[in-house]
Amino acid sequence: MAPPVIETCHVACCANRTPNVVSWGRGGIIAFGTCTSVALYDPQERGVVAVLNGHTGRVNTVQWVHREDCAPESHLVSGGSDNQLIVWEAQNGKFVQLVECKGHTGPVCAVDAIYVEDSKILVASSASDSTVRLWLCNKANEGNGQKQTGAYILHLLPPGVVVVQHFVAIIINILPFLIDLQQLHKAMSLQGHEDWIRGVTWASLGGELLLASCSQDCLIRVWRLCAKSGTDAHTEDDHTIIKMKEDVFEVKERDVSSVFAVSLETVLAGHENWVYGVHWQPPFYKGGELQQPLSLLSASMDKTMIIWAPEEGSGVWVEQVRVGEVGGNTLGFYGCQMSPDGSMIVAHAFHGALHLWCREQDKEGQWRPGVVISGHFNAVQDLSWDPEGEFILSVGSDQTTRLFTPWRNQDVTWHEISRPQIHGYDMQCLAMVGRFQFVSGADEKVLRVFQAPRNFVENFANISGTSREKLLTSSDSANLPEGASTPALGLSNKAVFQGDLAPKTNKEEGQFNSVSDQYQESYFHPLIMTEPPPEDHLLQNTLWPEVQKLYGHGFEMFCLASDSARTVVASACKASKAEHAAVLLWSTATWRQLQTLPCHTLTITQMAFSPDAQLLLAVSRDRTWSLWRRNLPTPESPEPRFSLYAHTRKDTAIHSRIIWSCDWSPDSKYFVTSSRDKKVMVWGPCRLEDSGDSVLPPEIKSCSSILDVGDSATAVAFCPVLCSDSSYLLAVGLECGRILLYRWSPDQESAGGHDWSSCGQTDILQSHALTVKRLRWRPRPGRENSWVQLASASADHSVKIFNINKGTL
Repeated sequence: MAPPVIETCHVACCANRTPNVVSWGRGGIIAFGTCTSVALYDPQERGVVAVLNGHTGRVNTVQWVHREDCAPESHLVSGGSDNQLIVWEAQNGKFVQLVECKGHTGPVCAVDAIYVEDSKILVASSASDSTVRLWLCNKANEGNGQKQTGAYILHLLPPGVVVVQHFVAIIINILPFLIDLQQLHKAMSLQGHEDWIRGVTWASLGGELLLASCSQDCLIRVWRLCAKSGTDAHTEDDHTIIKMKEDVFEVKERDVSSVFAVSLETVLAGHENWVYGVHWQPPFYKGGELQQPLSLLSASMDKTMIIWAPEEGSGVWVEQVRVGEVGGNTLGFYGCQMSPDGSMIVAHAFHGALHLWCREQDKEGQWRPGVVISGHFNAVQDLSWDPEGEFILSVGSDQTTRLFTPWRNQDVTWHEISRPQIHGYDMQCLAMVGRFQFVSGADEKVLRVFQAPRNFVENFANISGTSREKLLTSSDSANLPEGASTPALGLSNKAVFQGDLAPKTNKEEGQFNSVSDQYQESYFHPLIMTEPPPEDHLLQNTLWPEVQKLYGHGFEMFCLASDSARTVVASACKASKAEHAAVLLWSTATWRQLQTLPCHTLTITQMAFSPDAQLLLAVSRDRTWSLWRRNLPTPESPEPRFSLYAHTRKDTAIHSRIIWSCDWSPDSKYFVTSSRDKKVMVWGPCRLEDSGDSVLPPEIKSCSSILDVGDSATAVAFCPVLCSDSSYLLAVGLECGRILLYRWSPDQESAGGHDWSSCGQTDILQSHALTVKRLRWRPRPGRENSWVQLASASADHSVKIFNINKGTL
């Protein structure tokens, strides 16, 4: 079997900000909704094994369909803001869409599912349309739905009892319902919670059932449900027996009457804020018998998770373990799950981050933070490799800049190891200007320059396996600060030096020269890390200090570029007039503004310097491109200056819609543009053969046939390595999320489109779910030069890295 052209190397993403969006399967796979997709994550391998694309709105809820024999699941149910449910089925090792369940008129908020006779799947779903629907799904239909007013979760009892969580503004109840697949009948109202109920979960214990419910009243209630015999009913009138009050209801099925009793088992008080999630430890088979551990996990907005269990002697429910975050300015947890063997627990936070904790094998009752996936929780707008190709920086609308690098443990896996910038504005663009220095732009008029602190360089060396001495030598380590912290209500990361970390003596602690001395703003603590840090460290201890602000633009920043010599940075902002649509050039040595380059009339959407740093290309919303040539330095102006060399006008432009993206061929001879009009064009030549760098051809024109890619081409990138036949390899990202690979041969006849040949494309599991915002090839090849790597950023909140097999092209 031939090796694939495209392999997915890494997916960086996080959970959506909804309560029921994470589910841990018996096979060890964590399923969670991320934007409009469902990601399947293996915590043991520390990587995403699949991304399921099918929803057109945000995925709000995900649930594995558990099997009675506790074997790994083969079905998964998801519900989204597109008002529909999707049942996924494992086929030949891959999950595919089995059926779509359409009928809700509002976003689906919660789902649960079980198997019934003939391997059919009974699904319960609740939505913002104030209804709960029951669906009977099999391969022959698309889900037959029964509607019922109410809201949330499902568990079948022996006589057929279903529990639904009901949200009422004034009185909050848990309502057990009877089910015959045609009509739900209210059986009982369990009152006790004093605020909204946020989660319920069942556990089967012998012949009884335990129901745990959590609420915004900060409490957890555990209810016991059991069958009543005829003799039990007579003891109700015996007042000599002290027992908990029971609520009794009767179930009639085919003229057979059964009586059930529900009593309050315990009330668990330990959280200090709303409790959003509860989850029983999954059952398992031991000695041929199904065992249900009495271990209950809860997660709260107070940023803690608690494991509750009854004491052996007294049976009183007590707190066994408490884990979580201390301090910081983040909100708490939306939900929690426990691994099948109970050795790991995970919570997902308001900003989408997963928090994984692992039980220490040799230390009883001790838990430690684990390495887990992370990523942006909003659209990723831009990304860039460092000059050596050892890490990726990405920026997004979640107002963060994130750094991903391979962790060279037993297996090489990619992880986020630093969050250099946590901002107050949505991030838009960035450009690397050195090994450990970058410029970023956001929805503000200011550009900000950041440089890595010493603590990051040391930890990067530990995690990536690079020589620390080599990195520090190249980073001017003598003047590097230890780290950075953000002052209260501030947007600028302030450098923290070694002297700022010195502990104060008792005498100094009692003397404050100013209010700022009394309330220290430095939250940074230097850490020695040998593995990727958890979320709380990423938020607080991995910031990079801001070394410069660049003022000059009149509107929000839109795009950035830097030359290969790292001497010049070009920037552009949003513009609706020609006076604001100019490119500003900055010197990286002095950070002074060097030049203003006016040409376009609307927003410049992307810029790129040629690899030889002699030319600057800009493309614009006005459907034209402009090419700027670096002037030869003179004694009067030794600093770099550029002059307009070529450009298209509205009457000569081939593109009829906004030009989204551009890039240069590795030999600086050609450049490519891609547009909303679905066209991709190559232009040139920009250098004459054997003429040296200083001689440019008299005319720059289109030198390829028009490539129609069938959808708005939002990103394009030339591979830095030529193909074996000296043709050029290009990647094209589309608005639908797919990435296409093409070879372009300048020697072939362009009249009939023979100069373009398709090499491959991402399949539905590899593609992004939304617009591809940026494509960047890794500066260096991998796997003995037979593979190249491509990084992509998308509006679906994810950053993906693909391995491209050059040998199969």
